[in-house]
Formats: sequence, structure tokens, C-alpha cells
Amino acid sequence: MSSRRIIHSEQAPKAIGPYSQAVQVGNTLYLSGQTPIDPATGELVPGDIGVQARQVFENLSAVLAAAGAGFDQVVRVGIYLTDLGNFAVVNEVMKQYFREPYPARSTIGVAALPKAAQVEIDLVAVFD
Repeated sequence: MSSRRIIHSEQAPKAIGPYSQAVQVGNTLYLSGQTPIDPATGELVPGDIGVQARQVFENLSAVLAAAGAGFDQVVRVGIYLTDLGNFAVVNEVMKQYFREPYPARSTIGVAALPKAAQVEIDLVAVFD
């Protein structure tokens, strides 16, 4: 059995429950869902879905960096939206962080997210 390595970044929001920002097992890194929380204030960033999505990707970027990884190692993205009408905007923001070939992805409409966020995103990355 592979050992687990817990990943934490001060540049990403602190976990608001009994979970880690990320866990690495072997060459696979599992990132918990990030919402558009400003890590400096612990508050939801003000703004539209584009602003919120960018903050989420910045938070994810900080956790990836703490693990020695980047978006090029991401193999799966899970996106949770409170309004699927925001799908196209989130796609445009996502393109700023990823390049082809893009990772696998699912996008799921949800009734609500913590702190009234409009978007939450989790990732799985694999190291070569």
C-alpha cells in the first residue's frame, strides 16, 4: 500500500471541515473542492461567475504548487455549478489555465454550495 502525503498551502483557503486540501497517494494527487474564497480574508470574493471561477483556479493552482505540480499534470476536473447557465463563462476561464490536450471533466448542477458560492472545482493530477 502506498503511503499518503497530505498537501497544504497557506496561499489557498484553509479547510472548513475535516478534510485536507489535497492528498497524494503514489503518483496520484487528489485535490479537494475549492470555492472562490479569498485565502487572505476567508471570505467569498465579490463578483460575477468569471471572477469567482478565476479565484477557484488560483486556489487550486496554489495547492498544486504546494505538491510540486501544475495544471499540466491534471487528468480530471470536477466542476459544480449552482447555475448551469454559467457553463460557457467557466469554460472560458478554464481555458486560461489548461492547454490541449485537456483533462477529462464533469460539470454538475447543484442546488447550493458552501458560503453561497456559485462554483466549486476539484481536481485529480498524476505525476509522471
